[in-house]
Amino acid sequence: MSVTIRDAMIDPALFGGQFGDESFLGWRALLAGFYGLPLQDDELDAWQQITRRSAPTSAAEELWLVVGRRGGKSQAAALLAVFEACFRDYRDKLSPGERATVMVLAADRKQARSAFRYITGLIESNPMLAALVERQDAESIDLTNRCTIEVHTASFRAVRGYSTPLVIADEIAFWRSEDSANPDKEIINAIRPAMATLGGRLVALSSPYARRGELWETYRRDFGKESEILVAQAPSRVMNPTLPARVVERALERDEASAKAEYLAEFRSDVEAFLTREVVEACTELGRIELPPITGTRYTAFTDPAGGSGKDAFTLAIGHLEGSVAVVDAIRSRKPPFSPEAVVAEFSDLLKQYRISSVTGDRYAGEFPRELYRNQGITYEIADRPRSDLYRDMLPLMNSGRVSLPENAQLLKELVSLERRTARSGKDTIDHGPGGHDDLANSVAGVVTTLGLKRQLRPFKDWL
Repeated sequence: MSVTIRDAMIDPALFGGQFGDESFLGWRALLAGFYGLPLQDDELDAWQQITRRSAPTSAAEELWLVVGRRGGKSQAAALLAVFEACFRDYRDKLSPGERATVMVLAADRKQARSAFRYITGLIESNPMLAALVERQDAESIDLTNRCTIEVHTASFRAVRGYSTPLVIADEIAFWRSEDSANPDKEIINAIRPAMATLGGRLVALSSPYARRGELWETYRRDFGKESEILVAQAPSRVMNPTLPARVVERALERDEASAKAEYLAEFRSDVEAFLTREVVEACTELGRIELPPITGTRYTAFTDPAGGSGKDAFTLAIGHLEGSVAVVDAIRSRKPPFSPEAVVAEFSDLLKQYRISSVTGDRYAGEFPRELYRNQGITYEIADRPRSDLYRDMLPLMNSGRVSLPENAQLLKELVSLERRTARSGKDTIDHGPGGHDDLANSVAGVVTTLGLKRQLRPFKDWL
């Protein structure tokens, strides 16, 4: 008789000591239903509260979990990884030399290590399962049944070339990538072929964030619907009743919008995408990387300084007005580590090629950028508006197609990833999302809005 996910959670010889008590009732109901097991009365009540669906009659192909923080998502993900790797046999579907790989994808290395610790803890706590370990390193465990558990940072490149019975997408609402403005969509598209031969399942779990991305789209389309895609939504204390209520109450008092997402599992209504991909692509000149300086043309420049040892890039954008269009001619981005003096020297040489003697930037680090540029014969002027205002003023120019951008993947990603947040006061701010960057976008916005203001100062007849 095969072991079911419910057996694994309640059997004292397996994981009953961790998952068998009443605090994990919600998780037992959800995972039993995901695998199509008949539900007991108390499990059915929990199932219907979490999924808004009738009793399950068959296993689901995908499970999308919208669950608050401290709700037990990491423990549940580790349990699923160990269950699929240790209690299911895929050898009859594998080619000679091939292994079935249970894959856990995390937003970054720190989260990947955390997920891996939960997995190794479950295996090492059970002598029977520990005996299956053939080889182990910092990111993978090879088992004697030709199954491997691996953790990766979220990347569409990481999932290619595998045969996988289970992919766990951990905290998918917060995936960020240097390669893409929509990493969750690209990674999920790359995952599905890897699951095809083994009849694999996808489990995506996260506390919610903004109303965009694969988690939101799947929730909007499938929550409460009877289909092969199972979507669940639950506040932290529904899935983990041991979480003190005062933790949630205090979080709500400090920042209600944030706490509703983090603990009540509600998608944020105060965070929206600022620019659509379609708008940015419409303003992008495909195949144009850079325009050379033209005699008689007046150019404007904006820079976003950085110190060279953190995570921020040091960026520069140069542009000019062409009729009613703000044209971005050249952009530069230098990612750390770098020498600020060397970057300023490089940028100053470029500015001089465009006959630019002054560059505008923010108040970063006081006198630091002004002195470096001054040493190169360039005047550094302080911007009269914060970056949020630059983005706001750029929006109508972008929406009306009065901006011409070079083709640059990093710029596209940063612009599409900008978020508009509404504070309690009602004031909007625009900035990059959690874990993101907008250094290059900031320089481009500075140039575009400066050129837009210059255009508005001209006589009305010249606008046409």
